[in-house]
Amino acid sequence: MNQFDYIIVGGGSAGCVLANRLSEDPSISVCLLETGPRDKHPGIHIPAMYAFLQESEYTHQYETVPQKNFNEVTVTEGAGSAMDSSGLSHQMPQSYQENRRGFQPRGRTLGGSSSVNGMIYIRGHKWDYDHWASLGNDGWSYDDVLPYFIKSESNESLTNEFHGNEGPLNVAELRHDNPFTRYFIEAAGKHHKITDDFNGADQEGAGLYQVTQKNGKRCSAAVAYLNPATSRKNLTIITDTTVNKVIFEQNVAVGVNCMTANKEQTIKANREVILCGGAYGSPTILMRSGIGDESFLASKNIPCVSNLKGVGENLQDHIDYITSHVVNSWELIGSPIKSLKFTLRAPFELLNYLLTSKGLFSSNLAEGGAFIKSEEHLEIPDLQLHFTVAMVEDHGRADIWGNGFSCHVCLLRPKSVGTVKIASKDLNDDPIIDPNFLSHEDDMKTLIKGYKKMMEIMNTEPLSKFNNIRNPININDDKAIETAIRTRSDTIYHPVGTCKMGIDDMAVVDNQLRVRGVKNLRVVDASIMPTLIGGNTNAPAMMIAEKAADLIKQNAS
Repeated sequence: MNQFDYIIVGGGSAGCVLANRLSEDPSISVCLLETGPRDKHPGIHIPAMYAFLQESEYTHQYETVPQKNFNEVTVTEGAGSAMDSSGLSHQMPQSYQENRRGFQPRGRTLGGSSSVNGMIYIRGHKWDYDHWASLGNDGWSYDDVLPYFIKSESNESLTNEFHGNEGPLNVAELRHDNPFTRYFIEAAGKHHKITDDFNGADQEGAGLYQVTQKNGKRCSAAVAYLNPATSRKNLTIITDTTVNKVIFEQNVAVGVNCMTANKEQTIKANREVILCGGAYGSPTILMRSGIGDESFLASKNIPCVSNLKGVGENLQDHIDYITSHVVNSWELIGSPIKSLKFTLRAPFELLNYLLTSKGLFSSNLAEGGAFIKSEEHLEIPDLQLHFTVAMVEDHGRADIWGNGFSCHVCLLRPKSVGTVKIASKDLNDDPIIDPNFLSHEDDMKTLIKGYKKMMEIMNTEPLSKFNNIRNPININDDKAIETAIRTRSDTIYHPVGTCKMGIDDMAVVDNQLRVRGVKNLRVVDASIMPTLIGGNTNAPAMMIAEKAADLIKQNAS
């Protein structure tokens, strides 16, 4: 069968939600297309093992173009040290050799990035959604979207007006109680308030993250939404299939052209084609389909179907800086072989996990965190901290001897904006990703303040006793901090905005998520965010899909 009512392109966080909700009506046929394999790898489902998936077939291993505000590492004279992407320590300050590339892994399996992420359940701040509405996006205020967060959620421990307890997505407390995470919260509590709910009335404060897990296993969008729907006869799931472009008759989307096992095929849509490829996938499919800036498309020999200058523009992402601290403790995770304590402990912990679904292997690694302000007068937090019970450097790819912990400081609402473009009309070419990190001077100023706020916590009891930091920097030397940030900062995996929702000339979709200038085509994923939300983006992506499902059903009725 090559004809369906709805074709969903991308089996990630949003695509799985839509596949479930649209196929609830047995009279409607739905086809879900995913470029990657099924989510069978044990590392997907055993929480702590996601660190081993960054360079596997379950991720797109993208890189950015050389970042003009990132430094390559060179050894020069100076005080202090910085860590490069290979895990080697070098003296600072660095000469300003620009053009370090950033690593941009994205999920490539059913569940998408929800199958390979850190499982942190964060919605963002009320202000973020009210801001979307203020930009002309009617129906997307906090009061409008909160019911969809509640609808999606089954929270095991929180029962109030902000949380749901009957949704598909299980949200739980961590089943691993690490003393170092408690040390972090205790230290942070001496400077900031403590909270037990980052998604309630007030986001600000420090505490334990809730996670998308159930019974100690990852609860991805595929587990939560897709698995319960797989037996439906009206839902067809096709993996290992890459969509090249949307097919139009006049300006009406009628299907997709795709490749399965090197075989080209066309799949027809009676009602709509819905792109759920994320901030990189959705704009690139649009461009290959002839939707984008007309002059750019012409340079790639692609006929223009709809001249939308905003396609691939407005890329926003959370830039992140990490400190690592060497601690000789059995309680912390290290690299296999290079950490004797972890190597000896791991078999017993794995057995414990298999028997009880608890312990070290149930950890999401980034167990605690905080939302704080760089300046006290600010209305809302502009920084997020992630405390990790392992030394995570270069996206977990740097092999480091010994055990330790790390702490991340993340800029929540960067002013730097980048782009995503296609290299050619060949679907096998990776997208050209340019986050344009640190291009706005305010971003660096805020990150320097954020680094100092983070180190204030790290230098407070009971954490201060574990002060063997791998990259010491003089806290009073803003120039040294800036150099370290340019040398070591990178994404924390939250790209959004490249098919933004709005009413201005750069908007790609309207408030119904319909692509402008054509019919029967929508984008439903994080790419529609007009501005980056203040927090992790997985839960918001699922909320967007929950709301989109209702919009699509209303349009069909």
